[in-house]
Formats: sequence, C-alpha cells, structure tokens
Amino acid sequence: MSAPRGQAASPFRQPKAVWAVAFACVISFMGIGLVDPILPALAESLDATPSQVSLLFSSYLIVTAVAMLFVGWVSSRIGAKRTLVTGLAVIVVFAALAGATGSINGIVGFRAGWGLGNALFIATSLAVIVASASGGFSGAIILYETALGLGIAVGPLLGGELGGISWRGPFFGVAALMAVALIATLAFVPDLPRPKRVTSPLAPLKALRHRGLLTMGIMALLYNWGFFTMLGYAPYPMELDAHELGLVFTGWGLLVAAFSVFFAPRLQARYGTAPVLYANLLGLAVVMAVIAAGVTDPTTVIVAVVVSGAFIGVNNTLTTQAVMLVSPVERPVASSAYGFLRFIGGGLAPYVAGKLADATDLSVPFYLGAATFLLAIPVLASGHRLLGRAETDPGEAAPVSPTLTPVGTPAATGASPVVVAVGSHHEAAAVVDAAARLARDISSPLEVVHVRQTAVVEEQAADTETDAEAEASVTAHLDRLGGLGVAATGQILTGVGDHAAAGRALARHAAEVGARTIAVGRSPRGPLTQFADGSFTSALTHAATCTVVLVDPDEEPRPLTVRSLTELRAETR
Repeated sequence: MSAPRGQAASPFRQPKAVWAVAFACVISFMGIGLVDPILPALAESLDATPSQVSLLFSSYLIVTAVAMLFVGWVSSRIGAKRTLVTGLAVIVVFAALAGATGSINGIVGFRAGWGLGNALFIATSLAVIVASASGGFSGAIILYETALGLGIAVGPLLGGELGGISWRGPFFGVAALMAVALIATLAFVPDLPRPKRVTSPLAPLKALRHRGLLTMGIMALLYNWGFFTMLGYAPYPMELDAHELGLVFTGWGLLVAAFSVFFAPRLQARYGTAPVLYANLLGLAVVMAVIAAGVTDPTTVIVAVVVSGAFIGVNNTLTTQAVMLVSPVERPVASSAYGFLRFIGGGLAPYVAGKLADATDLSVPFYLGAATFLLAIPVLASGHRLLGRAETDPGEAAPVSPTLTPVGTPAATGASPVVVAVGSHHEAAAVVDAAARLARDISSPLEVVHVRQTAVVEEQAADTETDAEAEASVTAHLDRLGGLGVAATGQILTGVGDHAAAGRALARHAAEVGARTIAVGRSPRGPLTQFADGSFTSALTHAATCTVVLVDPDEEPRPLTVRSLTELRAETR
C-alpha cells in the first residue's frame, strides 16, 4: 500500500517492535564508551593498577570474539528473537553483577559474561530491525544508524554523569536500561521465521581460508589493537574526573558517529575504499604517535583523542564494507569471521598494553598502537587487487559486486527503454507509475529496476530482502503495469553496502541497453542523503550517458545534473 502521493513515508513511523530493538541498540552501543570515564576512579577505589583495570576490556572483547563464531549457529537454531532476548537478559544480569561486586577481579569476570550477551545481541539486532521495519529497509537503516550515533555519543556522557556519583553507577545504569529494552522486546517483537538451513558453528573459521576475508580480518585485528589501546589507556594521562572524561569522550563519539554515517560513504565514492583506508590508517598512526610523545601533557592527549574519532568513524564503516566486498561467503558468516578477528585484536591489546606500561612507561603502549596502525597498511595492500577487482569488475567478483537479475519476459531488442530505479518503500508504486507515464509520452518501453541493498553498518551486515521478496516486488509492478497496458520488463539490482557502486552499475546497464532516460524517485532517507556525494543517485547521475530525471507523482520530471544535485540537497520537504 502506498503512502499518499507527494509525501515521503517517515522512516521514524515504525512498529513498536522496531523501536524496542532500536532502544536496545542505543544502550548496547553505549557499552564500551560508558566505562571509559570511570577507569581512573575504578583504579583508585579498588586499589587496582591501570593494567588490572584494562582487563575490563580484554575479558569483554575476547569473550565477544569467541562467541561471534557461534552466534550464527545459535540464531539459526532458536531464531532471531530468542537469540536477541537471550543476549539482552545476559547483559542485564552481568552488568548488574559487575556493579554489585567489590573487587576488580569480579568486575573483569562479570564483564566477560556481558561480552557473551553483547555478541548474541549485536549479531541479530540489525537483522531483526530490518525484518520488522515498515516501509522498506531504508527506514530501518536510518533507525539503526541513529541508534549507533546516539549510543556512541551519549555513552561516555552518561558514564561520566553516573560515574561522578559512583563507579558502580554506569553498570547499574546499563542493567536498568537493558531491562526496559528486554521487556519491550518480549512484548512487541514478534517471532521471526528461522532460516531454512542451520549455520554450521565451524562456518566462520572455514571462511577464513579465503584470502580476501583473512586479509581484511588481520587488518581489522591490527586496527583494533591500536584503537582499544587508546580507548583503554588514554583516560589516565588526561588527569580528569569522571564528568570531564565523559565530556571528552562524548566529543570523540560525536565525531565517530558523524564520520561513520555521513563522511565515510562520500570519501569512498570519491577516492575508492583502499586509498581512503590507507590514508586513514596513516592518520591514526600519526595521532597515536602524538599521544605517545605528549603523554605527559593532558591537553595534547585530549585533543588527539577527540580528533581520532574522525578517523575511527571512517575506518569502522569502510573496513566492514571491504570485508563484504571481498568475501565469497554468506554475509552473516563473513560478518562473524571478521568480528572474531576484530574483537580478538581489541581484547588482547589492553592486556599487552598494561604489561608494557608496568614494565616501561605509559608512552610505550601508544607507540606500539601507532606501529599496529602502520602495519595494517601493508596487510591491506596485500589484498589491494582483490578489493579493487571487487569494486570495479563485476565479471570477476560476481558474488559481491552489484549484479542485475532479469525478472519476467526479456526486453525486446532494439527498443530504447526508460529505466526506472526504485527501492522497497511506500512510494515505490507511485514512482514506477510516474516513470510509466514518461515512457508512454516518448513512446518507449519501461524497464523496472528494483534496487536491493545489503545493509552494512559497523561490523554487521544483513540482507534486507530475500530473493523471493525482491522478485515479488518486481512482479507486482509488472502485473500492475500490464493491467494498464504498459509494456514493461524487470530487473533486480543487488548491491552490498556501497550505494555509489550500485548507482554506477545501473548507469553501465542503462548504456548497454541503450536507455533514453533513467528515472529515480524521492528517497525516504531525505534529500541530504539521497543527493549527497557518494549516494546512489549522485553516482548514477555522474556516470550515466543518458538523461537522468527525478520523478515525483504530481510534478513534471526534473533533469538531474551536478548543479541540480546541489540545489536538491538544499531543499527541505
């Protein structure tokens, strides 16, 4: 059923099930940043050394890493909702126990249990939101990205406020908020169908036999080594109280969220995945070296940590997309294998950093972190050809590059069609009908291209539609058009994370079929996202050899050019 013509469906008009899981996502993403402001207070209150306190990260992340190998198997056996609920319940119990204990060893142990719950939750949360959302996956991804940004930014702030009362505050705060999320999930999230095939618990380890996935996984391990060294040890030389540390890491979190969601896709579209990652890792190495050299100057450390948020936001997004591009295995399996290596690096780093700091001085762990960032560059370079081929050569990287699958009767040769690109959202039918009127006016057949994207956010990837659902959407359009006497054919365009690559793939296809015009409709994500550099529409407009137009149900088609894209970004609806 379509939304009223001329009105884009709001991505925030979602079922209660989606809001329940989105709220839980916010709290989950708070998890790591929440404890940073209380690290010095923990060391002082429990008479512990920084190396002992660092084990809060190590136990949490190592257990998360190992659990990532098995969560796919668990979810495929008991279903996504039960996996989600189990993860939430485990987090509630162990976060509360961590707040109630009186020893550093107790907190370290209970954080390990928290890590198990975290793995169960993060492995299924994106898939559950996508499956439960109304109006297509675009709204679901907006909510997930919003939850990501809020969690990363608000976590340190809340941790600082609660930590200013007591170091126990952040732990009890997470337990209480996750308990609310657990109740809401039980009440509002429906049971979701289990996968037809049970995932093998060994599948993620077997997937690491593929060179591309292993290369990207090792690169992520090295990156996370440096990242969690900074996260675990930077609070000490800042010499701030819990509240002040919360404000510093909130600034850091805002940059992480902004560069992850808004800037990373634009940089990727302009320069390519590998070049951006090379520059990004080098930038992180420089920032880490600055922290090491200025470890006795709190101001230097504070500024460097906040600035690092920009590099970390870009790296988190593009590393996950790189993994999905080069991996020849199913998305959830690739995500689990990558998560295993990624979190292992993050878990080992604080432990080793603590030993080094105890044996030498506080600058040495940061210099080692800078070295791991630098070492990640040649590791990434060893897989450069695989990544470059996956981005540019759909023939040799068919499983992961944007691909087109015909639906219905093949198009007649020699006819120059109007191609309309449409996603799964409330106004899809209205957009297709507007394109059909354009095709009729210029006496051309119509080709409906249903754009189906794999959602990639942080370390998670989820297929937004099954093959059958995508085919049913195209068939519904063709049947409706056939009833109106409009000659039309269909295609499914499948992409992975990189919207710009999908736009360029459609431009190539339009050139191959001799399309007269390519039509796109308004995106439910809004004009800033739809017309930004690195978006599907922007890349399509730049790459197309024919006219590209924006169709609105009640307006004349509007030609898209570089100038009009800029104008459209400034418009509000």
